[in-house]
Amino acid sequence: MAGVDAHDLADVSPTAWRLLRVAADFSQRDVERAAPDLRQAHVSMLEGGNRGLSGDRLRDLFDLYAAELDDEQVAAIVEHF
Repeated sequence: MAGVDAHDLADVSPTAWRLLRVAADFSQRDVERAAPDLRQAHVSMLEGGNRGLSGDRLRDLFDLYAAELDDEQVAAIVEHF
């Protein structure tokens, strides 16, 4: 897995965040259960482009999604959306 270091998470678009979540087969509620520090509202605002998250939270969220995807899937979503 290429991991977080291969991507500047501050530049990942709201659409790409949503697609990463869906491709990893997480609902917003699933994220809330899997990452206790994140709430459904955080995910919703990030995906809506209304609010950013701290670097630590972005890394946690990215790692959660990337663990369910291969490098090519992650790269395609992040680079093209």
